Amino acid sequence: MPLTEAGSMNSRTVETLGPTETRMLHQALWFCVHMVASLVVWGLLMLGITFIVHPQSVSPLVTLILSFAFPMLVAVVGSRLRPSETATLTWMAGLIWFMGWGLYVLDLPTGPAACYHCGATQKLWLTFFSLNQDSGLLDGQGRFLATWPAVAMIGYSLGAKLGLRNVDLPFERD
Repeated sequence: MPLTEAGSMNSRTVETLGPTETRMLHQALWFCVHMVASLVVWGLLMLGITFIVHPQSVSPLVTLILSFAFPMLVAVVGSRLRPSETATLTWMAGLIWFMGWGLYVLDLPTGPAACYHCGATQKLWLTFFSLNQDSGLLDGQGRFLATWPAVAMIGYSLGAKLGLRNVDLPFERD
């Protein structure tokens, strides 16, 4: 049985793949481009909320939903214009982004104004997920720094996957 490309459903052997189809650096570059694109789209959403609506009048839940939906819609359109399987992998960057901030928060000291007597779960919940209470860690910016960008990358990934439905991509075109 001939060797085929890992995870592929076609019958081409690895030896017959061209140089542009096997370049890992090329795929890594496009992964970074899509990750940055998801963050730029999210950043534009945050600028819109800041200058048009004002952040005080928008609930964190609405911002969370918009942080997911707006990058997802942009990715659906983008993947229709320029199909890319690499765009569907940005969810990994979102999880790594969130885990990095989570580790940072777990290392922060607590005190009277910063989640006094909080355990690890309370630190994470109050900093990143609670919609009506804050831990006082990260100056109340936990959702802005970690949750919403991670959700934007996950939404972008899902949007790219939805945009690639019914699109035949035997190999990465990027």
